[in-house]
Amino acid sequence: MDTEIAIIGGTGIYNTDIISNKEIVDVETPYGKTSDSLTIGEFNEKKIVFLPRHGKKHSVPPHKINFRANIWALKELGVKRIIAPCAVGSLREEMKPGHIAIPDQFIDRTKDRDSTFYDQGTVAHISTADPFCPDLRNLAISAGKKLNYNIHGKATQVCIEGPRFSTRAESNMFRSWGADTINMTLFPECVLARESQICYLAIATITDYDVWAETAVSHHEVLKTLEKNVEKTSSIIQNIIPEINKNRDCLCANALDEAI
Repeated sequence: MDTEIAIIGGTGIYNTDIISNKEIVDVETPYGKTSDSLTIGEFNEKKIVFLPRHGKKHSVPPHKINFRANIWALKELGVKRIIAPCAVGSLREEMKPGHIAIPDQFIDRTKDRDSTFYDQGTVAHISTADPFCPDLRNLAISAGKKLNYNIHGKATQVCIEGPRFSTRAESNMFRSWGADTINMTLFPECVLARESQICYLAIATITDYDVWAETAVSHHEVLKTLEKNVEKTSSIIQNIIPEINKNRDCLCANALDEAI
């Protein structure tokens, strides 16, 4: 199938109402099962596929997501661009709950995740100096400003193993490193996309101040903020998709040229 764009739904993002002519498919992969079935359809005359990162019932914890199966399946469907909403905690006072961040860098603090397709036979040293698609980032930032949202065009995002939240000591350490936001699912999803030469954009909904602040993180508070921001995320996505050009002229498209 020649599916142009994938949306990987994060916590709170399960709605596929923007997609018409829906078809539910399962894709077999060499890495096992994807998080759930995939929904294929159309939006704005473009072929779209939706995959819920945690499963439709949010039954897959972050450290158990089969990232390789998910990205392999999207590549198999012909996907060239991934738009990936996610929930994050803020490590900066000016990045407030309810704001949106568009990460441009990440710090990997996961411990036990398969993070490459090239672990047998062929070795690939993929560049992640700039791990997110610059073209998609520019579209997202522009859309956020057009919609008058509080949007942060740069953010270094820490990805931790989970499923627990950080200690206060860890949170303050990440702040001292210069990190801005924190979540549990960015890595290795974005790196596997780069290995697959798929453009990748993270749209991070800030749900809370991480535990460095006075109040400890509550999952229920996270969900409350997410519910309020789902419409914002959906609006950004709907504004981005019509602007996506079929031709690609970014570093993502040829990421393997000097990697193998």
